[in-house]
Amino acid sequence: MAKNNKNNNNNGKMTVEEAGRKGGEATAENHGQEFYEEIGRKGGEATSENHDRSFYEEIGEKGGNSRNNNNNNNNNNN
Repeated sequence: MAKNNKNNNNNGKMTVEEAGRKGGEATAENHGQEFYEEIGRKGGEATSENHDRSFYEEIGEKGGNSRNNNNNNNNNNN
């Protein structure tokens, strides 16, 4: 694989982006779907312990607004 211009001036060191990608690929190769399900469940439980109902209302509203804006943009382009 050819190096991109970001690496050419980096004395052979990989970028943070490349390190993250390689780490993610290695994790995916070493763990199955159950691993991701478990860490997702644990993260969700930790979030619910640290935040109240208003937190979920706020992020739900943001997501709904974003989705609504995307749908409006798509409808205007047709």
